[in-house]
Amino acid sequence: MKNILSLKKQVVSGTKRITVPRWCGRFITGSLKKILWNLFLICLGSVLVAVAVNGILIPHHFVSGGFTGIALLFHYLFPSFPLALTYFLLNVPVFILGWTIVGRRFFFYSIVGMVIFSAAIAFIHVPLPVHDDILSALLAGIFTGIGVGIILRSSGSSGGTDILSVILVNRFSIRIGTTMLAFNVIVLAAASLLFSLDAALYTLIYIFVYTQIINIVLTGLSQRKSIFIISPKWQEISQEVLDKVGRGVTFIRGKGGYSGQDEQILYTVITLRELHRIKEIIRQVDPNAFMVVHNTLEVMGHRIGNQPHW
Repeated sequence: MKNILSLKKQVVSGTKRITVPRWCGRFITGSLKKILWNLFLICLGSVLVAVAVNGILIPHHFVSGGFTGIALLFHYLFPSFPLALTYFLLNVPVFILGWTIVGRRFFFYSIVGMVIFSAAIAFIHVPLPVHDDILSALLAGIFTGIGVGIILRSSGSSGGTDILSVILVNRFSIRIGTTMLAFNVIVLAAASLLFSLDAALYTLIYIFVYTQIINIVLTGLSQRKSIFIISPKWQEISQEVLDKVGRGVTFIRGKGGYSGQDEQILYTVITLRELHRIKEIIRQVDPNAFMVVHNTLEVMGHRIGNQPHW
C-alpha cells in the first residue's frame, strides 16, 4: 500500500521505465465500489435524458439547451448527421478546457460520462405517447432534470454545459441550474430564428422545468439554512439547540437600534429537516423571540457542509 500511495509510481515495461503521477495512481486504485456506484449514476442519468431526447424532443421537434440543443439543431438541419456523433465532437474542445480547470477525477469520470451519454442517445429509443406539446415539455423537463441531476450527483458529468457549470460554481458560486438556464436562453434565441417561435417557447418551458428539477435533485432536503435568533433567553435556546439538534451555535454581540440595549444574537446553520425542531424549541422557550431564516448556496465545514465533489 505504501508503494501505491507514494508520490509517484514506476511501472517497468521491458527496459523502459514509465512514471505515473500520484493523482493517476489514486484514480486507478480507487475504491471499486465507489467507481461502480459513480458509473451506475452516470448510466442511469444518461438513460433518462436519452429517453427525453429521443422519446419527446425529437418527435415534437423541440430543441434543448446546452450542447444537446446545438447537436439537435444540427440534426434538424442535417438529418443524415448522427445526433450522438455531433454531441461527441462538440465536447472535444470543452474537455481540453476542463483539463486545466476541473479536478482530475471529475475530468476522467466526465469523459466516461460523455461516452456513455453519447451511446445512450444513439441506442436508447423509447417512444412516449404524449401528444400535447405543453405536457410533453413538462414530462421531458422532469426526465432531463432528474437525469442530469443524477449524473451530477456522481463524481463526473455528461460533458458539455455540465462542465462549464461546474467551472462557474467553483469559481463564482453561480448555481448550476442558473448557468444552464442562461446558456440555454442563448441557444433558444438562435433556434427561434431557424424554427418556429412556438417550438422555441415550448422548449423554453422544457428548459425551465429541468433546471429547477436539477437544483432540487442536487440540493433537495440537504439544503442548508442559516438562522439568526434574538431573545433575552438566548442561553436557554442555545443550550437546547446544542442538546436536542446537535448543531453548534455562535454568539454575536449586537445592539438594538431603537432600545439601545446590548443583545446576544445566536447564529447557527442547520439542514432543512432540522428547521422544524428549531422552531419548536423557540416556541417552547421564548415564543416572542425574533428569528430570521436564510437560504444558503453552499456550506463548507465539518458535518454541516454540503459542497459537491467537483
